[in-house]
Parts: sequence; structure tokens; C-alpha cells
Amino acid sequence: MASTVTARIRYKQLWMVEATFRSAKSLLTTRPVYHRQDETICGHVFCSFLALILRKAFLDRLDRQGIHVEWNTILSDLSALQEVEIQQDDKSFLLRTEARGVAGKVFQAVGVALPPAVRVLTPASH
Repeated sequence: MASTVTARIRYKQLWMVEATFRSAKSLLTTRPVYHRQDETICGHVFCSFLALILRKAFLDRLDRQGIHVEWNTILSDLSALQEVEIQQDDKSFLLRTEARGVAGKVFQAVGVALPPAVRVLTPASH
């Protein structure tokens, strides 16, 4: 009985790892990478593993905040955040869209403040 439970847990973890790699490659629009040297293979594996660790740490923080949401929902809500620069007369402004869905909670869970909805840019900041 214990081996069946262990096998199911391991299978689920394998599935999560594979899903993480697929979403990371999709998010970063990574195309296939063909390595010819051991060093580049090791570097690729290391970066992929680091991405996996960062995602796990991120999801753990969300879990501690009681935020239980699908990964694709998180990506969608964060992708919807936009910032646009507009100019009026001699002033420039940055306008941020509203944080919809879980985007605001995600920022809060990882300890990062959302930028203000409106920021005035000084000419020196160009």
C-alpha cells in the first residue's frame, strides 16, 4: 500500500516538474536549444533547475498567504498588467493598468509593491 501511495506522489511530482518546464519555456518563448558542449548542457540544466526552485519558492509564499490559484491564472493576471507612457504638453506620465484577478495579491505575497497607477516623469528621467 505504501509503495502505491509513494508511486502516485512521485508521478504527480514528475508531472509538476514537466508542467513547470513547459510553462517556463512558453513564458520565456524559448525555442529548442541544441547543445554541442558539456558546459552548455550543464548551464541549461542549471538554469532550468533554478527556474524550478524559484517557482516552488514563489508558490510556497502564495500558499502561506492562503492564495491557491492555478499557475495559468497567475500568468494571465500578471500579463494583463501594463504600463504605458503618455505625453501631455511638456510632461510625461506613466500609467499602470488596474491589477486584476490575483495580480495584486501575488505582488503582496512576494513583498513587492505595485508601482503607483500614475507617475509623473521628469524630463531628466528620459
